[in-house]
Amino acid sequence: MTTPAIEGWFSTGAEPALLGSSCTECGNIAFPPERDFCKNPVCSGETFEIRELSRRGTVWSYTDAQYQPPPPYVATSDPYVPFALAAVELPEGLVVLGQLATGFGVGDVKVGSAVELVVEAIYTDEVGERTMWKWRPVETTDEEGRA
Repeated sequence: MTTPAIEGWFSTGAEPALLGSSCTECGNIAFPPERDFCKNPVCSGETFEIRELSRRGTVWSYTDAQYQPPPPYVATSDPYVPFALAAVELPEGLVVLGQLATGFGVGDVKVGSAVELVVEAIYTDEVGERTMWKWRPVETTDEEGRA
């Protein structure tokens, strides 16, 4: 069985997406989805609609994790294998941090690179396979179709 490692933060399937919330009073969009109060300091909204966020964005910043993060991080290998992280700006104006997809590292992205959201297994526990969103670099073309 495949289960999201964090319920309610992303959808799975053929076209997975991050799930954000939109304040019904001011329209402010938040990720992770808000449940209690609007993050807009001038709004007192307390009701939200869940919405899918854009699947593609651009790399705002990136780095690699050369050391093993502390719990609740679950190591997927022993010894620890470093992985790359990217802060991705979505068209909604949010910047969302996530690992790069398996097989990609800091040499595969630069600030402004296009990436898309994918869902990959990150570990297995007594419930089954746990999944998380990751960012996969995508090749973009210019107006004339060149890569």
